[in-house]
Amino acid sequence: MMDRMEAQIHEITDGILADYGKGRYIDKTNLFRRPDRTVVRDMLEKIQKMIFPGFFKAQTYRYYTVENSTSTLVEDVLFNLTRQIALTLSYCEVYTDWSDRQLREKAEELSLAFLRKIPRIREYIEADLQAEFDGDPAAHSKDMIIISYPGLYAIMVYRIAHELVLLDVPMLPRMMTEIAHSSTGIDINPGATIGKYFFIDHGTGIVIGETTEIGDNVKIYQGVTLGALSTRKGQQLAGRKRHPTIEDNVTIYSGASILGGETVIGRNAVIGANAFITKSVPAGAKVSIKNQEYSVRYDDGFEQPREIEDTSWFYVI
Repeated sequence: MMDRMEAQIHEITDGILADYGKGRYIDKTNLFRRPDRTVVRDMLEKIQKMIFPGFFKAQTYRYYTVENSTSTLVEDVLFNLTRQIALTLSYCEVYTDWSDRQLREKAEELSLAFLRKIPRIREYIEADLQAEFDGDPAAHSKDMIIISYPGLYAIMVYRIAHELVLLDVPMLPRMMTEIAHSSTGIDINPGATIGKYFFIDHGTGIVIGETTEIGDNVKIYQGVTLGALSTRKGQQLAGRKRHPTIEDNVTIYSGASILGGETVIGRNAVIGANAFITKSVPAGAKVSIKNQEYSVRYDDGFEQPREIEDTSWFYVI
């Protein structure tokens, strides 16, 4: 029985190996020359400890001072980030002819530049934390938000990844935000530009595209899409402004879709739930679905639909 099973295992293995020889992109077998998702996730956890030094314990080490803890975290992230960036630089045409040593030196330079940005990232996160606390009456404390809110976590990972984008580090930023996406349901492209005091409430299903620009003091709810009008041209659209601009003090309620690179939502606008917007909205406008109705059903089966009476609230597109 075992001999027969072993023969079948060998047969299956030979078939898979033969399939590897077809020359397709997925057939690459040069092992360990690509960034490691597990290492990237571990780095995010360590950077999170730097951002919130008193909230997340290190499971491996025991620290006696904040200085000792921070120094260890910086050294660990520097080592791993340098290795991961060096692997990703090989994907860039500009570095095609560089030696492994040159790639490591460039990667170390970029890693050090990123780590110097930690105070700036913390400045933004402090404002985002305040926005979460001010905007959510269910938040009983800032500790609760830091430890458990998916919105703040997704924003934090975005802030980290965006700084790497600004340093022209390939691949790693998107890996980071996809790790956050997989655990929170919030998909923020690291290339987006997002101002201070950014509030995500609930968050599940939010999508923010690569060329989105968001100002200060913006609040968005679950299910919001800030996307492109069409992606049918695929790579031909790369590098173009495809996603909307959201100016300061805008609120976007659940399920709204705002699409297109020329679409601008003006300052102080309010976008109602489930609105579908492909044109710019002026400052201060309040947008909702046209002719909203609600109906009341009684025990005798009588149902009376009514339009919402106060139409002065709405700016209809």
